[in-house]
Amino acid sequence: MKQDKSIYWTLFTSTFYLSTFTFGGGYVIVPLMEKRFVNELKWIDENEMLDLIAIGQSSPGPIAVNTSILIGYRMAGVSGALVTVLGTILPPLVIMSVVSYVYLAVRDNIIVNNILLGMQAGVAAIIVNVVVNMALRIIKQKKIIPVIVMVIALIAGIGFGVNILLLLLFAGIIGAITTVIESYKSKKGEPQ
Repeated sequence: MKQDKSIYWTLFTSTFYLSTFTFGGGYVIVPLMEKRFVNELKWIDENEMLDLIAIGQSSPGPIAVNTSILIGYRMAGVSGALVTVLGTILPPLVIMSVVSYVYLAVRDNIIVNNILLGMQAGVAAIIVNVVVNMALRIIKQKKIIPVIVMVIALIAGIGFGVNILLLLLFAGIIGAITTVIESYKSKKGEPQ
């Protein structure tokens, strides 16, 4: 599959920029990836991006790296995935290498501690925003089963401390069963 070389440059610079200037982990970078690839570049639609995020979250490893790999693969195959993973991991690798050298000197500094505390509050707000936006998208689909699964997972995770792996397994099984039933109905010509 022959690709225009500019797609690789756009994939690399987009993921590199997002990874360089985003603090707080995957739940912060993923909505910015969505803004870049869905809203600005219009390469992926919202539903597909939501699917890529779900796969990235349920796969082992950091969600930001997993999602960037999926976006790169979706846009340019294996080489696109390699380009986006490189763009995503280079900035943290360099930044954490530098930080590891100066950490001991600044770890007890009250100013640094307060800056980090402020960043934690900002990151928490961004994560809440991501969760609300994802939940609203699920609700907009007007399908009852995903909404029920979302509510059950929320109650089980927060209220009862159920392990995230069990919640993912539960949601995946329900999603697979629902997909099989919907595809069976569509083959028979029944309304869904």
